[in-house]
Amino acid sequence: MLPITENTELLPYGQLATRQWLLAQGVEVYQIDNALKAKRLESLARGVVARPGVPLEWQGVLASLYRMFECPVYVGGSSALAQHGLAHYIQLQTVIDIYASQPAPSWLNKLSCSLEFRWHTTGQIWDAEKLHAANSLKSVSLHQGCWLLASPEQAYLELLSKVPSVVSFEQADNIMQSLVNLSPRRLDVLLHACKHVLAKRLFFFFADRYQHAWRNKLQPKSYDLGAGKRSVIKGGSFNKAYQITVPEAFSG
Repeated sequence: MLPITENTELLPYGQLATRQWLLAQGVEVYQIDNALKAKRLESLARGVVARPGVPLEWQGVLASLYRMFECPVYVGGSSALAQHGLAHYIQLQTVIDIYASQPAPSWLNKLSCSLEFRWHTTGQIWDAEKLHAANSLKSVSLHQGCWLLASPEQAYLELLSKVPSVVSFEQADNIMQSLVNLSPRRLDVLLHACKHVLAKRLFFFFADRYQHAWRNKLQPKSYDLGAGKRSVIKGGSFNKAYQITVPEAFSG
């Protein structure tokens, strides 16, 4: 095997690797230690190494996670919508929303990076097998490597699962206004894959307000919207169609 610093497949420029992952690829402990002593590698956090002198950007971190994790790790939610140019007014310059079925690695936000990584586990939002059928993740290739990006349809449902704790009702409404070109076919698969009842109810509430062309191809009764009333905003107005309380300004 080539030395670590000569193997760009094992450790691409602009990316990182954990000691644990390198050892699993057949690298010997002494090879890592010698490279660190010789400053051919630098330590970014406990158990995390990279090539020295190469700026670490968030895309490189995502590409590293994509390379090392067994499950899909992707940019989703608000950050994915911003990447698609659909959420430009949300302040995302300091936060990247990462989604995966596994917990976040302990070292992630110990990295010296200009952005904070906000990790979301997908177990409460998605049925993994049904989500896979939606073919809703695309690979983005940049000089830092390949990373995964959620489609606008998937990202919006993920964003709705964070209303109102992280995303405001008004922000979610404003984004729906711009979602003119969503795919009803992909939405159909994603709505069946989505396990988050409130996100689905909010989706149809906002979709009804703007009546984009794709709305008529989706029938709420086709999806599991759960049972009983759900409170989105305390003291709000009750929406009978979707059994949710919404801000008074949205009750008309």
